[in-house]
Amino acid sequence: MATSQIVTADELLRMPSGGNRYELMRGELHTMSPTGDEHGIVTMALGIRLGSFVTQHKLGAVFAAATGFHLEHDPDTVLAPDIAFVERERFAATGLSGKFWQGAPDLAVEVNSPGDRAAKIAAKTQTWLTQGARQVWIVDPENRTIAIHHRDGQVAVLGEADTLSGGDLVPGFACRVGEIFPPECFQ
Repeated sequence: MATSQIVTADELLRMPSGGNRYELMRGELHTMSPTGDEHGIVTMALGIRLGSFVTQHKLGAVFAAATGFHLEHDPDTVLAPDIAFVERERFAATGLSGKFWQGAPDLAVEVNSPGDRAAKIAAKTQTWLTQGARQVWIVDPENRTIAIHHRDGQVAVLGEADTLSGGDLVPGFACRVGEIFPPECFQ
């Protein structure tokens, strides 16, 4: 649901959540619906693996779903991916501000929910890449796939038996795609 009044990033940051999550698209406030159980399990299964690896190897910072990234100004766009990664050098140069992260993460991970429309997913993916993300991973629990979108326009779709690799973005990170989907993520 969107509002008709233009909202700024600062206003969004001060807004009481009331149990809701919000994003801004060019000043328009969008309420984020709660997700289902599978979405939560898949997001955590991948987030734990990625976060543990990044922390262990001191590669940067991994952010949770409630973290806003301020992508555009006047009107403001603030999006919150399900998982985000910022490389160590960028994180060290900026540090924490207590506000929204300025700019895109190096990696934005979006986990599809049953109600997500393809056009909305495509638009969000394009926004992340246009605003500086190096990769966007679109995780599709229904089809048990991960689509890796690169800034140069390349897209690779991985199935359950394939290995998700961090490549030069998260060097050394790898997990089999099927490991993040129930019931395998419990084994």
